[in-house]
Amino acid sequence: QVRLVQSGGGSVQAGGSLRLSCTASGDMLSVNVMAWHRQAPGKQRELVASITSRGSTNYMDSVKGLFTISRDDARDGYKNTVYLQMNSLRSEHTAVYYCNYRPGYQDYWGQGTQVTVSS
Repeated sequence: QVRLVQSGGGSVQAGGSLRLSCTASGDMLSVNVMAWHRQAPGKQRELVASITSRGSTNYMDSVKGLFTISRDDARDGYKNTVYLQMNSLRSEHTAVYYCNYRPGYQDYWGQGTQVTVSS
């Protein structure tokens, strides 16, 4: 089993920054993808950014240059932490953000954290 625990988020004025963190622990696999998704009210959950265990990153077009995903993998292989640095936030970034760990064909999810950007 794998457990994901998120931290960070909250409320910020437009133009501000926030950093999200998510630690995955348990029966980890060395080859995996970690990602951040978000779900705004009345909308479907969408992929914001992802990072592979080799460090390759992918971003949705609207956050390129604004958000940065990174990760820190423990040497013992039992814990991975993924971060999402969000800069120049806008009201359209308001959503619940979920971290995701995918070691193969199975998805594990964090509990979600609210990000609210006020203009």
